[in-house]
Order: sequence, then structure tokens, then C-alpha cells
Amino acid sequence: MASNHPSSPHNDVKLPLPNPCDAIPASQLEGQKEEFNYSKRSQWLRAAVLGANDGLVSTASLMMGVGAVKQDMKAMILTGFAGLVAGACSMAIGEFVSVYSQLDIELAQIKRDKERSTNGQMDRGEEENGDNGEEGGLPNPLQAASASALSFSVGAMVPLLAASFIRSYRARLGAVIAAVTIALMAFGWLGAVLGKAPVVRSSLRVLIGGWLAMAITYGLTKLIGANAL
Repeated sequence: MASNHPSSPHNDVKLPLPNPCDAIPASQLEGQKEEFNYSKRSQWLRAAVLGANDGLVSTASLMMGVGAVKQDMKAMILTGFAGLVAGACSMAIGEFVSVYSQLDIELAQIKRDKERSTNGQMDRGEEENGDNGEEGGLPNPLQAASASALSFSVGAMVPLLAASFIRSYRARLGAVIAAVTIALMAFGWLGAVLGKAPVVRSSLRVLIGGWLAMAITYGLTKLIGANAL
């Protein structure tokens, strides 16, 4: 005899089954890794561009300041060379100390994570984050210091080379300004491309900043040299 009782609603419940299509494909994971690596490379390149811009502007401003009170080519070149050495050493030491401090912090964090993992206090997500941090690599203070010193030196060489072979005072100042202008536009363009910023606006901002630095240094040195020395 067939039963007339209505079927229980619990009999119609279907448990969700995992969909194999929901798994993240290997190509997407590789794309994420490539995007992460590209981001890290972009940060290094952007830091290198900023270091080169610092070397360019500071050395050119020093040379313009000396050129405001002395027409001697030797004095101008020696001042620029001293600015190159001092600036590169300062950038390298500052970057070394900064990155070494970051390294100490990350090593301490890794040590704490390993202790927590040993004690069974870390969940799966934290362990994966810790593994990703170790795979990403720790910062290298010597590499960062060398990159900063090198980028600063490259920028500082531009006004030095522009003034090294011109004996005429006015032509030498003009050559420095022209070379620095071209380099500032190039650095501004490269920084805008790496930072995904408007190219024209970024280039003009870098150019005007460099011109202001040279003009202020030249004007103040000329004023003090004429009235106080």
C-alpha cells in the first residue's frame, strides 16, 4: 500500500559540491607572480630615477652657484665632482641604514612567525603569508646602497660632462643649463611612465623644480658673493 504522507522537505536538500572550475588556474597564478615581480621592479626603477634626478639637480645647482662668483672652469668642475662624491656617499649611507633597519624588522617578524608556527598558534592563512614573504626575498642593504650611489652618480655626471670641455664662461653655463634641461625632461618622462602619471604634467613639474633649484642657488650665491665676499 502506497504511503500518502508528504515527503519531508529535508529530503530535497542538496549539498553543494565543489566545482572544479572554481579552482584558480596555474596561468592566473603565474600572472599574479609576474605582476608582483613587475611591481617590485617598477619600485626599484622609480627609486633609481629619483636618485639620478637628485644627483642631477644638486650637482648642477652647486656648479651654477660657483659659476655665479667664479668664472674659472677648474673651480666649477672640482665643485661638481665634490658634490658628486659627497652626494653619492650620503645617498648610499642613508639607503644602507634605512634598508638595514627594514631587514632587522622583517627578520624579527619571521622569527616570531616561526615561533608561533612551532607552538601551533598560526592559522593556515598566516602560514601562507609567511611563506610568501620568505619567497619574495629579504631586502639587501648593500644592493640598495650601491643602486642609490650609482643612480646619483649617473645624474651628477650630466652637468659635469657638459661643462668639462667648454672654456668660455657663458657658453659653459649655457651648456650646463641645456644638458640639465634635457635630462630633467627625460627623468620626468620616465618617472611618469613608471608611476602611471600624466607625462606632460610630470615632466614640466620636474623641469620647473630643477630650474628653480639652479636659479635660487645661482641668485643667492651671486648676491652673497657681491655683498659679503
